[in-house]
Order: sequence, then C-alpha cells, then structure tokens
Amino acid sequence: MKFKIIISLIIICLIGSQLFSEEGMYPLSEIHKLDLKSMGFMIDPVDIYNPRGISIIDAIADLGFCTGSFVSIDGLILTNHHCSFRAIQSASCKEKDYLKNGFSAGDCSQEVEAKGYTVRITETYRDVSAEVLGVINNKMSFAQRTKAIEKKTKQLVIEAEKKHPGKRAKVAEMFPGQTYVLFISSYLKDIRLVYAPPHDIGEFGGEADNWMWPRHTGDFSFLRAYVGPDGKPADYSPENVPFHPKRYLKINPRGVNEEDLVFLLGYPGRTYRHRTSYFIAFEKEIRMPYVVQANAWMISVLESLDHRDRSVELKLVSRIKNLSNRLKNYRGKLIGLERIGLIKEKTAQESRLQKFILSRPAHQNRYGSLLERIKKFYQQKTLTADFELTLGFLKGSSYLLYVAHTLYEASIERQKDDSERKPAYMDRNFERTRKRLILRLKDFHQPADTLIFKEFLMRALKLKGQRITGVDRLLGIKDGKSVEANLSGYDQPIDDFLKKAYAETRLTRPEVVEKLFVMNSPELKKINDPFMDLAISLYPQYRKLDEISKQRKGIMDDLSAQLSDIKRQFLGRNFIPDANSTLRLTFGHIRGYYPRDAVYYRPLTTLKGIVEKNTGLFPFRAPPRLLELFRQRDFGSFRHPGLNDVPVAMLYNADTTGGNSGSPILNARGELVGLNFDRTFEATINDYAWNEKYSRSIGVDIRYILWFIEKFGNASHLLKEMETGI
Repeated sequence: MKFKIIISLIIICLIGSQLFSEEGMYPLSEIHKLDLKSMGFMIDPVDIYNPRGISIIDAIADLGFCTGSFVSIDGLILTNHHCSFRAIQSASCKEKDYLKNGFSAGDCSQEVEAKGYTVRITETYRDVSAEVLGVINNKMSFAQRTKAIEKKTKQLVIEAEKKHPGKRAKVAEMFPGQTYVLFISSYLKDIRLVYAPPHDIGEFGGEADNWMWPRHTGDFSFLRAYVGPDGKPADYSPENVPFHPKRYLKINPRGVNEEDLVFLLGYPGRTYRHRTSYFIAFEKEIRMPYVVQANAWMISVLESLDHRDRSVELKLVSRIKNLSNRLKNYRGKLIGLERIGLIKEKTAQESRLQKFILSRPAHQNRYGSLLERIKKFYQQKTLTADFELTLGFLKGSSYLLYVAHTLYEASIERQKDDSERKPAYMDRNFERTRKRLILRLKDFHQPADTLIFKEFLMRALKLKGQRITGVDRLLGIKDGKSVEANLSGYDQPIDDFLKKAYAETRLTRPEVVEKLFVMNSPELKKINDPFMDLAISLYPQYRKLDEISKQRKGIMDDLSAQLSDIKRQFLGRNFIPDANSTLRLTFGHIRGYYPRDAVYYRPLTTLKGIVEKNTGLFPFRAPPRLLELFRQRDFGSFRHPGLNDVPVAMLYNADTTGGNSGSPILNARGELVGLNFDRTFEATINDYAWNEKYSRSIGVDIRYILWFIEKFGNASHLLKEMETGI
C-alpha cells in the first residue's frame, strides 16, 4: 500500500560522531534519516525500506520468535536450525529421526508441515498514539488505564484486520505511555520444512559452545511458505502452492572479509536500555537468580532421566534446549552486569539527571520525586517477588496443569467481548491457541512432568508470608506458618496426590482436550479431573496477579513517560525506543575483539576449527564425510583466499538481541552474506547495554551454508533455486 507516515515522538537526532554510532536497532521510521552512504552503504535508504514500492524489507519474514528471509521466488526461507527446531522435532520419530539425521526434501512434494509455524511480512504502519492515549483520563485508576489502553489497541487490531482481510495487525508500544504504532502484515499460515542439516552440524558445539566464540555451528535451515491455489493465505493443504514474495534476497557466494560493512534486518525481541538502576538491580538481585537456580535444577532432573530410548529423548530435547539456552544467557548477563558495573553507572547517570531536575523550579515541581517513586515501585515489587515467581513457575511446571489452566481460562475469557479477552483467546488467535496446546501434548513425558511438578509444589509450601492457597487447600493446610516446621511431613501427601492425579487424568489425550475446549466453566468444574480441579482452585490467584500486573503497568507507564520526557530535555536530543519485536535495522563491521587481557578473537572461523574440535562424541562430533571433504581440501568455489579454507562463522559489532536469530546478514550492496544466530558470552548483556568493546554477534558464513549444501547435503537444487550461479 502506498503511504507516507511520520512517527512524531520517535525521531532520532544524530549529531556529529553519533551519526556513525553502530549501537541502535532503528525502527522503519528512522531508516530514511540515516546518512547511510557516509557510513559505507552502497545502497540508498529507499532500497532498504520503500513505503511506496518494493524494497529489501519485503524479503524479511517474522517467524514470531525468530527472523527469516526469502531467498527465492518460490517462497524459500533461510533461517536458523534452532529456529526450525520445533518443526524438525515435531516431524521426527524413532523411525524418521530428522533431528538426528537431518532432513532434505528433493522437491516440494516431499516437504513436511512445520506445525505451529506462521510468517508475517511487514507492509505498512501508522502512529496511533493519539487514538490509544485518548481513551484514558486522570480520573481512572492505573489498572483502569492499562485495561482501557489494552482494549483500544485490540479494537484497532480488529478494525484493521476487517479492513485488510487476510492480513494481521499489531499495535506495538514504542515508548511506554507515550507512543503506539499499528503495523499491518501479510500473514502466511502454511509453512513447511525443506532442509535441515544433521544434529551434529546444526548443533555442533552444543551448550559448551552456546554464546561462545570461536564458533563452528552450522545453525541454518530452510522452510517454505505456501498459499492457496488462489494466491491467498490458507491453512495447510496438499493443494496449496508456493508463495511468491514481492522481493527475495540475492546471495553473494563470495561472502565478506574483516572490517567489511554489514547490516541486519530483523525482529529483535526486548531490550531494557531506557530502564533505571532500580530495574537493573531487581533483575540482578531477584528475578534472574531465581530463574537461574530453577532452570539449572530442571535441567539436571531432565538430563538424569533415561535417554537411551530415543522416543523419550525426542520428547525432552526441546525443553532441555530452551532451559539451557536461557540458563547460560542469564548467567552471562549476571556476570556482565557485575563486570561493567552497570548499576553503578546508571546510578551516576540518575544522580546527574536529578541535579538537572532540581536546578530548574519548573522541572523540580513536576519531576522532583520521579526517581524516588521508581525506587519505591521496585522496593514494593521485591516484597512479593518470591511468591509471584513461584506462582508463575508452578503453572508451567506440569504440562497437564498448564493444559488445565488454559482450558479453564479459555472458558472464562471466551464469555467476554472479543476486545476484552486476553490475546490468546480472541477470535483471531483462538484456533492457534487450541492447536498449539494440542501440539504441546506430544512432548508430555510423565516421569519428567511428575518430578518437576513435585518440586514446585514443594516450593509453594516453603513460601513465607503470602501463600499459594490452591496448593495449601490441596494438602489440607489451614495455617501456612506451621508448614515450615514439618515440611518433610508433606512429602507423602504430595506423592499420593501425584499418583492419583496422573492415574485419573484424561488430559493426556488430545481428543479429550479438543472436546473440553468447547465447554464452559461450570461444565469443566464437573469433569472431575485432578489437574482441572487444581487449576480451578489456583485460578483466583492468577487472576488477582493479572490485576496487580495491570496496576503496576499503569504506574510504570506513567513514570516511564515522565522519565523519557525529562531525559530528552536533559540530553538535548531524542532517542530511539527499546527493541519490542518490531522490524529494525542494525549495522556494523566484521570485527574481532579482546574478551580479556592479551587475548584477541579473530572474526572468522573455518572448517579447520571443526576438525580441531572434533572428539567423535557429541557435541563435538563432526560427521566423517565432512572430515573427509576437509582432508581432500574439497572446498569448491567457497575457499577464502586469505584463509585458504571455507569460512564457517563470523563476528560483527552490529547491535542484536533475541529475535534477531535468523536475521540475514547483508553486505553494503544489500546482498546476503551470512545468517545471524547468536551473541558472544560477553554480549549477553546487550539487552541492558551495548558497547563496542564487548558487544559482538555471531553468524553463519554464507560460504559454509552453500558449501555444505553442495558438498555434503547433496541439495544442489537449492543452490539453483536461490540463483547462486554455482
């Protein structure tokens, strides 16, 4: 659609040397303001984003949790192996172990459904801040403000999707309490797995190398988007045909060299760089330590189970992978926060800001107590953190409790007006919620479910002060204060409940869950299922916590808006919003770094590194064929002349975070030269702060992807489809 929109409150003023800063995930509204040519780009901003025509962003796919890019006219999508992991796992079984052996479709008829996957392609956007903020007033409570804003944004989404049939709409909060943007996207629902390398390639290095450099992981895969025979988005059907994107990326098989300019387009998740020292302290001292300890414990339990049965291993592998990834990420963040002294740095910044506020009477009246109010907000949140974290983890500790909670919550939410429901239960999302819940049951493993569920029931018993009443009621506890003295006495009652619950429940059966989705809450109360009974007993506290969260968001939105206002005045300039899963541009250079004294990391790794790391045992188990190709020096046309080897991975100082997984790495001409998949351990802190000295992202070199497909994967038809000229 042709349009011209300016988002007034997210204008960035780049002055002097700031013009060349490589920090920043720039929204679409900022791209045309950047002097790209002076930075080394060989294309104009309009080539990247053209609101009146076709540009590179038309080739960028939002997978919901990752990014991908179209690399052929027939809807072929290049993304990470770990982004396709659920699709590969879901399609795998002991007899067809695509996760272990890889997957390669010889043609479209052999491609398999990537269940639960969708693709969005951003088309248009407009500022809806006035419409959103127009529904609130000073007479409302903070919770009422949050609800009013949520309802209005949902109404805008519903209206937009009625106006644009087949499209998906989303209202993104750019600056809390200040700016809101409505995005319209193409929406594709039939996505299929095309190619995935074997596990020993796609996860070479495993958790040992995760978030680390040097890296040699072949973290890539291919999907394909389909539409109905009429060219419109459609659910999976054998009659569907490949989607033809407006634009697909050109691949440059010559790759990059050190210090080359590169840029990325993608959908980075969340960053928190505009938050205060009090937020960072809460994360560092309260939330992240709880998550680290809980995840480490769950991983140890899951890894202790019998993995000799591959069918069991396939059920557990995704959960272990997700827990392990977050665990190492959080550990890196905690180390990084300490290493760079971010809380101390932010405290000093806030001290200077407070002096600025107090130096002007007008500012003092409006903002004088602002930082103190933010401090008290987090002090209050700390008082109930243990209870809230435990309550949150409890719901997800058991697949069956999560299923029961979702069913019961759906029965209540579906009785409300569509714009007042939680997003998962709105008409536009409800079918996907149902399908994903059913799909989740595929990974149910009772021994794992039992052990983890019991642990969080015990944690609920250990809570001091505020109690989880549903758990106390389950075990006949009337006075929570008396539990601590006889905690071991509840071991047997919990075991008795678990034995009875798993024996009697029917929630493990997809066909039963399907039927329960159409029941109302009174009907669900009568089904006499132990997990449903517990979910119903717990529900009032989850609903109360939702209300508390809305109240807190209303308070913090107000405080954050004031903080943004005074910071702009203090700095004398505007700044870009934190990442929020909307399309962003970031750029940098292929560049190494010094992680510690006297140690320098070069920015390119090679096949030689795979051979050197190879132990014959996972996670450093290189396939024999790859070793033989290296021994024969069979590098084809992908040899790097300076390295005399095939480059495998690359480092660059572009600003990325979660959600940028799968983002295409493009050279100065806009040609695809790599695939983003990770950050270094030092750069896990990127969510809170970015620095040229330590912020490095990691990508797969396009030469390794193409070499592997041609020499190892016997998938030269993909090279032809991508028009590589090889």
